[in-house]
This record gives sequence, structure tokens and C-alpha cells, in this order.
Amino acid sequence: MAAAEPAVLALPNSGGVGAGAPSGTVPVLFCFSVFARPLSVPHGAGYELLIQKFLSLYGDQIDMHRKFVVQLFAEEWGQYVDLPKGFAVSERCKVRLVPLQIQLTTLGNLTPSSTVFFCCDMQERFRPAIKYFGDIISVGQRLLQGARILGIPVIVTEQYPKGLGSTVQEIDLTGVKLVLPKTKFSMVLPEVEAALAEIPGVRSVVLFGVETHVCIQQTALELVGRGVEVHIVADATSSRSMMDRMFALERLARTGIIVTTSEAVLLQLVADKDHPKFKEIQNLIKASAPESGLLSKV
Repeated sequence: MAAAEPAVLALPNSGGVGAGAPSGTVPVLFCFSVFARPLSVPHGAGYELLIQKFLSLYGDQIDMHRKFVVQLFAEEWGQYVDLPKGFAVSERCKVRLVPLQIQLTTLGNLTPSSTVFFCCDMQERFRPAIKYFGDIISVGQRLLQGARILGIPVIVTEQYPKGLGSTVQEIDLTGVKLVLPKTKFSMVLPEVEAALAEIPGVRSVVLFGVETHVCIQQTALELVGRGVEVHIVADATSSRSMMDRMFALERLARTGIIVTTSEAVLLQLVADKDHPKFKEIQNLIKASAPESGLLSKV
């Protein structure tokens, strides 16, 4: 017998529960996060009604941008298993809603057609304060050159540019999709979300800039919460404090965010020596990224 597929879903935008249930109900324990609440459902209730019940119970705590899997507690295994498609409630049971951190099929792969670069707050006033700022400018510029060669969209933010200045002159913003001022630390602003929505098939964001433990960290966590896979470029991100930078990268790596390097990103995007743009990318990386003090502080 073929194994049933798990019920992976994008949640609907409605929290209502369907009316007119037939007579005869079954008690079900609905679990989400640390919560567990019993509720009766009609005998024969299926996947759609279970989702509606989860929304009615926990709608104010569910991030509607996430994808989820519904699981059923299996007594014979002593643990939860994925709810098979076509499931119908026939007896007392326990179900839970589990958020997925990332799309399970990505596994760290990068392709130009599904990738966007985020350049975060590489501004003039940060120059004297950020450790190894000259090095991350150099690497950031190399990443933007690679994005232009490969046709990858780039989104740039500037934190309170009135007080902190514009993006440094060494960073060439030719051809970027969006340059946006902000006061929020995260780059995930309504304008950025709208720009992402205009790009079909976005799956991954390559993120770099400053500061690692503030704007980079908060941007990465918000993107992961929306189901986007995040690659942070370690040799193109820094902070005023190396301790802040180190612990931010460790924390982010533990959440499943990929901490990588500029060369690894660019070569993963071309993937093959026979790629038509390989020579141009190879010319970019012939000189290795600066082996600055960032190296021992990842």
C-alpha cells in the first residue's frame, strides 16, 4: 500500500467555523504550541473542519504567513504522525498543528530564479563604529556585482538615512529593485513584502549588512517566520561588538538559518562550470574575500 501524503497546508484567511454539523459528535483534543483544548466535532469531520477548529481556538496566535502540518497522535507508535489525506474523525483522538520552519524541499539550495538579495543598512555613519566595515563593504559590493550578472533582484534598506546617511558610495546600487528608508530594525516592511510578492517563486533570501545582532537578526527571524529560507553571508555582516556578532550568528544557525560565505553563495548560484555566467562569477572571486578579524569570530 502506498504511504499517504502528509497534509501540508497554507492557512486560509478566515477564522470561522462551519455551521450545520450533523448529529453525533466526537471529542477531539486540539494541541498547538504549549496549549491543548478539548472540543467536540461532528462524526466524520475531515481535514477542512479540523483546520477551522484550530483557527477558532488559536487564530490570534497563528502566523497566517506560515505553512503547517496537521498530525494525529497514534497510540500504536506512542507519538504523533502526519495526518493522511482523506482522514475523517471516527473516534476520540488528539491532533496538533505544527508550524514548518522552512519549505522542506529547499534544504539550503540556491537558484537564481528563486533567490533575492537583501542588503541591510550599509551606511556612511556606521563606517567608524562597525568592526571591519571596509571588509564587509568590499564583500557586499562583490555580492551585488554577482546579483547583476545573474539577474537576481536586490532590495536595499537604509536605517534612518536623515541621521545616518545614505548607503556608502563604494556600494554600487545600479539596477537594484528597491532602496527603502526605514526606522524599524527589520527589513521586512510592507513595501518589501509587496516587492517580494511581485517576484514569482521567491524561496530564498541572501542577507548581508549591519548590524548582525540587530537588523540582520530581526530580518532573518521574520523571513523564516514567513516560510522563506535565509542565507546570512558571514563575511559581509558585522556589528560594533564582535561578541554581539558571534552570539547572533550562533543563535541564528541554531534556528535553521544558513550561515555561509560570499564565495559559497555565488558558486552555488551558478552550480556548474558550464553555466553561461560562470566565467564572470569566477572573475569576481579570483581574489579571495578579506580574511579579516571576522574569520575567528563566526
